[in-house]
Amino acid sequence: MKANVHGHDQTRTRTHTGIQILLTSLSAMVAETSTFPIDLTKTRLQLHGESQPLSSSSSTRRPTNAFRVAAAIVRDQSVLGLYQGLSPAILRHLFYTPIRIVGYENLRNLVSSDGSLSLSSKALVGGISGVIAQFVASPADLVKVRMQADGRLISKGLQPRYEGPFDAFKKIVASDGIGGLWKGVLPNIQRAFLVNMGELACYDHAKRFVINNQISDDNIYAHTLASIMSGLSATTLSCPADVVKTRMMNQAVGKEGNLMYKSSYDCLVKTVKIEGLTALWKGFFPTWARLGPWQFVFWVSYEKFRHISGLSSF
Repeated sequence: MKANVHGHDQTRTRTHTGIQILLTSLSAMVAETSTFPIDLTKTRLQLHGESQPLSSSSSTRRPTNAFRVAAAIVRDQSVLGLYQGLSPAILRHLFYTPIRIVGYENLRNLVSSDGSLSLSSKALVGGISGVIAQFVASPADLVKVRMQADGRLISKGLQPRYEGPFDAFKKIVASDGIGGLWKGVLPNIQRAFLVNMGELACYDHAKRFVINNQISDDNIYAHTLASIMSGLSATTLSCPADVVKTRMMNQAVGKEGNLMYKSSYDCLVKTVKIEGLTALWKGFFPTWARLGPWQFVFWVSYEKFRHISGLSSF
């Protein structure tokens, strides 16, 4: 009898986890598709003026902003250009989001059955979940960044490096080996740790604060407030690592086998030395503008899907 009960509990746990994975994947796909143009704009903005000295008179050093970058993309490639690299982005989230969200929830509940952890403990759990998820999803993230950056070549009338996500995977493996798919993985997981430390911990803590202080019930209002707060904290913490990650992942081996950056630290130093400290926060507002709506769409969708499926609130 005990064996049957134990087996039933295991089956229920697997079913519960499977539903969570499905719901996070669906919610992430909706959120990613809705906010992808902002992410593309952020990536192009972070690459703008790369390694151009502050004193340079080159046109690439002319001041720009997110609106100019987005307008240039639409002008040169039409509205569809704003979705350059969407397919690998969705592929990435099919791995990244379920692992970090379900992983965070399970780790949190493992440490405390009622989820009542301190903010610092939640931050650590969120960071660990993000690192594991990002390591698994890093190849898809690399392809996404490369394809987003390819749009700059298209706008100049040049041939893009890749015809699609699978062509990108094939060419990267051919030129750099399997390990090449994890190029930039260190700054990638550094960013993931900071993002999820800010995003998951802050969302969880902020939502509980809003509900426990009777500011709102567990509804869309509470989810919106929590997502805004988590988006701001995640952006502030992660933007420098995001700039380094984008530049490390975008660089390709030159004809002489030389790389612009030897390591993430080298990229950080060169970026600050050549472009100034503020370059580490390039793309801050489009990043925040994306994280806010992304989290709003994701968390509202996810919490709603959980409610429909009979699962408890996150």
